[in-house]
Amino acid sequence: MLKGWRFRLLAGTMGVASMMATTTARADDLRDALALAYAGNPTLLAAREQLRATDAAVTLARADGLPSLNGVASETEFVRQSELSTADMPRMASLTGTMTVPLYNGGAVKNAIRAADTRVIAGRADLRGTESGIFTQTVAAYLDVIRTQVIVKLNKAQVQTLEANLKATSDRFQIGDVTRTDVAQSQSRLALAVGNLRGAEASVVQARETYIQIIGKVPGDLQPPPPLPPLPKAPEDAVAIALDGNPDLAGARGRSKAAGYDAEGAKASRLPKVTLFADGGYTDYLHSLSVAGVPTSLLPQSDKSADVGIRATIPLYQGGRPSALIKQAEAREGQAMDQEIATERAVIANVRAAFSNYRAANEIIASTQTAVDAAQLSLQGVRAENSVGNRTILDILNAEQELVNAQVQLVTAQRNAYVAGFSLLSAMGRAEARDLGLDGGALYDPTVHARSARGEWTDWGSDKVQGAGVPTRTVDTPAQNGSIPGQ
Repeated sequence: MLKGWRFRLLAGTMGVASMMATTTARADDLRDALALAYAGNPTLLAAREQLRATDAAVTLARADGLPSLNGVASETEFVRQSELSTADMPRMASLTGTMTVPLYNGGAVKNAIRAADTRVIAGRADLRGTESGIFTQTVAAYLDVIRTQVIVKLNKAQVQTLEANLKATSDRFQIGDVTRTDVAQSQSRLALAVGNLRGAEASVVQARETYIQIIGKVPGDLQPPPPLPPLPKAPEDAVAIALDGNPDLAGARGRSKAAGYDAEGAKASRLPKVTLFADGGYTDYLHSLSVAGVPTSLLPQSDKSADVGIRATIPLYQGGRPSALIKQAEAREGQAMDQEIATERAVIANVRAAFSNYRAANEIIASTQTAVDAAQLSLQGVRAENSVGNRTILDILNAEQELVNAQVQLVTAQRNAYVAGFSLLSAMGRAEARDLGLDGGALYDPTVHARSARGEWTDWGSDKVQGAGVPTRTVDTPAQNGSIPGQ
């Protein structure tokens, strides 16, 4: 049910839409933010480059099983020759070539290629995990900007209300309707509200700067996020999906499998190696070769040689090195298997925690909405009763504060519910680029570079595949402030 879901910007059917509504001007939406992070976030682009480096390991492993050809050219001047030499050879130039063809390496090359291939697959899973993590950060940053801006609006409205209350209370004090205590209480609450407003504005600055850090641009007028897709009804269902689709777990499984190939490859260190070799050489004495009593015209002034053969190298004793290599590889295989279980534990814990947070946040939304409605009615009643002398100024101030506190808690719960829901999708492996239906061009396909790297057979190649992207710099973005658009 969850496998093919796509983000679609829908009308505000969630409760968050009413509390987090923004202006009707051209606004950024969540998919815009996700697309920008996908295209320019440096952490994500670095992960792509890391995978491209991992792709090259396959070619490196394969190269150990392919023929190699080396040539050496030299020119030698014999400053002093042996007195026992019968030939005078002042100088010579030589050109030699050697070709070696590995025939048998005890399975080292085969297992190295298998390990490299497996690590490429694990690297792709790691890239998926990085994408999912960046998208989760993007969603949290997006919702934090909206939440903090709403809180600033609420605090600003409270300050304006308390300023009006203070003026009204001061006027009533002038005519003897209230006491100096009532005025002092109004002044105290106003001062506290101004302090809360300044703190909320600082939180907006922090949220906006975090948004810029992750997404790469200054946030505009952010629209409410689209509804999340249907989520599992029970934590067991979510865990089952995560065990099959979580990218971090897939990467850990791949590394564990690759470590097994490494352990098999280490055993080749104590097995024979068979190599086919061919050597060829050409020497030119540069018309300088002479032998006493022999006419120079009768002496060859150049020489050619060639040989071919098979060489078998049989290890007899290596000081315990093969045993140490095998034990080391087997220990690392055990470590990788343990890390796989540790990752599995972490995934299960994260899924269950995200599910619990999501369910709790939704329950908090329902109860807090009730509290907001009740606080609004309470404030209206207290003000009415104050007008007939049954309530004090302090009662009004308390009722106003209770309403603001409930509204802040509501918008925070709405933010937490959405982030927890997206975190649950991420933990299940359902919050990656392929799932989000992002606009802005084709998605990055790591298999294109892998095929290019695997097809490299020359020593003069370079990376012809288009790069992993260009990270967005934020040095030119202006420092943010706590002002709210339209306020």
